[in-house]
Amino acid sequence: MSLIIESGKSDFIKANVSNSHNDAVAFEVKFAKDLTVAQLKSKLEILTGGCAGTMKVQIFKGDTCVSTLDNDDAKLGYYANCDGLRLHVIDSFATFSFDSAPVEKFELSKDQYEQRTDSVRNYLKQNRLGKYNEEEVQQAEEKRRLQAEEIQKRAELCVLGGRCEVTMPGNPTRRGTIRYNGQLDGKSGHFIGIEYDEPLGKNNGSIDGKAYFSCAQNYGGFVSPLSVTVGDFPPEDFNIDDEL
Repeated sequence: MSLIIESGKSDFIKANVSNSHNDAVAFEVKFAKDLTVAQLKSKLEILTGGCAGTMKVQIFKGDTCVSTLDNDDAKLGYYANCDGLRLHVIDSFATFSFDSAPVEKFELSKDQYEQRTDSVRNYLKQNRLGKYNEEEVQQAEEKRRLQAEEIQKRAELCVLGGRCEVTMPGNPTRRGTIRYNGQLDGKSGHFIGIEYDEPLGKNNGSIDGKAYFSCAQNYGGFVSPLSVTVGDFPPEDFNIDDEL
């Protein structure tokens, strides 16, 4: 299941909750920012029927996992410090061992699950939530369409060899030169490869052994076109004169 978080000055966080075990459905819930991760898992247990004790929660920025909520004592508001975060919740029903005797995983067939009246899916159907709310589905599709159009528009501006600034939440603004524009093997979405002016990147233009461009180590990075602003940005001068 996954949560898409919106952060702000409110004491609450609005989250679209969906359960991957029961289809990609979603409904909006508010969580207090002062909830601990353990308390959040308990609430998700009630909402989804998952197990808080085995639940794993990851933080995603777009399609990239940036962190894991592995500290049950931490406050939820501590993690929701930038817009667009997504919490990916995995209900881990792995086989457990007790006295060396494995306990088999309990599973329902699709037909058996459809017949249950106490399931999340039935609750969503009865209350016309998530994918069972036609208006919400249309709004979500329109939002995805507009974002895809904006990504395409920004990508077209990213000409190889052009100068740019890269702005991402939680990172300093970086300047560099555009070296790649396109897809990455094994990853979804469109990416812009940047050779930064300073060693503020994560690679040398290669990912998983494949070179998309070449630069010095830690001078390269790949980001969404939405993070790139193209313009006449000269290299920043970090030199300090000896004479004051």
